[in-house]
Amino acid sequence: MIDPEDLAAFQAEVADIKPLPPVNRVQLDKPKRVLAPRPAVGEAKPAERKKPRQEALPAHWNIPAKAQPTTTLDPVQAEFRAAMAGVQPLPPPNLVEHGKQPPPPRPLQHLADEQAALHESLHGFIGLQDRLEGGDEPHYLRNGLAQNVLRDLRRGRWVIQDEIDLHGLNRDEARHLLATFLAECLHHGKRCVRVVHGKGLGSPQKTSILRQLVRGWLAQRQEVLAYCQAKPPDGGEGALIVLLRNQK
Repeated sequence: MIDPEDLAAFQAEVADIKPLPPVNRVQLDKPKRVLAPRPAVGEAKPAERKKPRQEALPAHWNIPAKAQPTTTLDPVQAEFRAAMAGVQPLPPPNLVEHGKQPPPPRPLQHLADEQAALHESLHGFIGLQDRLEGGDEPHYLRNGLAQNVLRDLRRGRWVIQDEIDLHGLNRDEARHLLATFLAECLHHGKRCVRVVHGKGLGSPQKTSILRQLVRGWLAQRQEVLAYCQAKPPDGGEGALIVLLRNQK
């Protein structure tokens, strides 16, 4: 139940309040537009704001393409135009056509020397003395060289830079492979190499024919300065230590 006194007090408070319209919105009165007073007859109008005047473009922008500028160029522009005076524009594709890349050069003389050396080693004459044993310890020293060259080679003062193994090859295969190996060592500047020819333990007469042939072949090579039998750790009787000349 509502207390009659509370109801009367509430109605007295909301007596001046109008109910909302059906749309449940408050309709606000629009403010009236205030018109500016018109000037009286003979009275000057207020000054209108003038728009900023657009400045004209620089003079050299409007110069025709073929016309020469009348303004004086600065030294940098003058120097640039002088440097580009004889330059012509590129064709429409704006691309430079390069020629085909030339093939890499071939060392024809070097190849001819190698072929000549290989032919000499394959078809050169091998005398009877070259096929025979040259003593208990085989050695070779080119004429005109001092004996200390061979002595240093025997004492191991030269570092072995490469080696080749000719085991199991016949005469032609071994000679061809040895010639190719020596040519490559000479080309790469290798001075001391080891040639392994074997001791002939597997041959019928326990004699290494290849060992005898290799000594003769090495003595015929122009690039061979000296050779001696290898030390036991380096192969002993089954290998030779060969000293080659300097290519330069």
